[in-house]
Amino acid sequence: MRAMLLDRPGTPLRMVDLPVPQAGRGAILIEVEACGVCRTDLHLIDGELPQPVLPMIPGHEIVGRVAAIGEGVEGFVVGQRVGVPWLGWTCGECHFCTSGRENLCDAARFTGYQIPGGYAEYTVADARYCFPLPDTGDAAPLAPLLCAGLIGYRALRLAGEARRVGIYGFGAAAHIVAQVLKFQGREFYAFTRPGDIASQEFARSLGAAWAGSADENPSALLDAALIFAPAGPLVPAALRHLEKGGCVVCAGIHMSDIPAFPYDILWGERSIRSVANLTRRDGLEFLELAPRVPIQTEVHRFPLEQANEALAQLRRGEFQGAAVLTMKG
Repeated sequence: MRAMLLDRPGTPLRMVDLPVPQAGRGAILIEVEACGVCRTDLHLIDGELPQPVLPMIPGHEIVGRVAAIGEGVEGFVVGQRVGVPWLGWTCGECHFCTSGRENLCDAARFTGYQIPGGYAEYTVADARYCFPLPDTGDAAPLAPLLCAGLIGYRALRLAGEARRVGIYGFGAAAHIVAQVLKFQGREFYAFTRPGDIASQEFARSLGAAWAGSADENPSALLDAALIFAPAGPLVPAALRHLEKGGCVVCAGIHMSDIPAFPYDILWGERSIRSVANLTRRDGLEFLELAPRVPIQTEVHRFPLEQANEALAQLRRGEFQGAAVLTMKG
C-alpha cells in the first residue's frame, strides 16, 4: 500500500510503499477512502506533542470500508463504511474506562500519533473505536466529522446550556459546531484573526449573530466561549466577554501558554476547562445528530501524495473549512 510517513518532527512527510497491515484480535482492517487533515497533525509534525511513536503514518479523521475483521469482533461486516477518530485505544479496565470517561484513560493511545493513521490506503483500528457511517455518498465530506466535528461537539457539551456561544478560531471544527448551534436555536459569535475578513464572512454565511476579530468586543456578553485556536492569550480575552457563571472551553490538544490575568475577570463563578479527546458516547450521539442537522462540511480535496501541500495550506490558513486527502484522486 501507499502511505505518507513522518520520520521525525520538522521534516516533510514522504511517500512509501508498505505491506498492507493485518487485523489482529479485536481490530478491523480498513481500506481508506478519505482522511481529514487536522491542525493536530501539524502539532505532531512540528514536534509539539510529547512522546510520539516514530516513524508514523499521521491522520485521525478516517473514512473507509471494512476490508477484513479480526478475531472477536462483532457488529461489523466486510464492505461496511466506518469512521475512525483520534482516540484509538484504551485499557478498558481503569476507573475512567469503567465509568464512561475512557477519554481520560492514562494508557490511551491515539490514531496517527501512536497508532498508524489514515494517510495511507489501508489502516487497522480497534473495533471499539470504529463508528458506522452512511454507506452511500461521497466519503470526503464525512472525514471532518471524525475529529473537527466530534471535538466541537464535546466542547459544546461541556459548555452546558449556553445560549450565546463565542467561537474562537473559525476553522474546520468551528464551521461544524456553528451548524449544530443554529440547529439547536442558539446564537454563535465568531472571533477570527485580525483582518481575516474571509473567515468572518464565512461565519456570517452560517448564521453568526456577530463576527469580528479576537481583539474586538462582541455585540453581547457570552454564556460560553469555545476556543479552537491554539493561542493561550485567547483565554483571558474570552473571559472578558463572559457573562457571570460562563465557561471558557479550550478544545485543542495543544495550546501556547496562557498569560497571567487579573482575578476579577474570572470572579463571578466563571470557569475554564479543557477538552480531552472524546468518548464513544460522544461519537455515537454526534454521528446520529449530524444527518438530522444536516451538517454540510466545506472540504478541499487533495490526493494522498499531496499531503504536504494540504498541511502547508492549512498552516497558512488558505481555505475555509477542512482539507481532506482522498485515496483515488
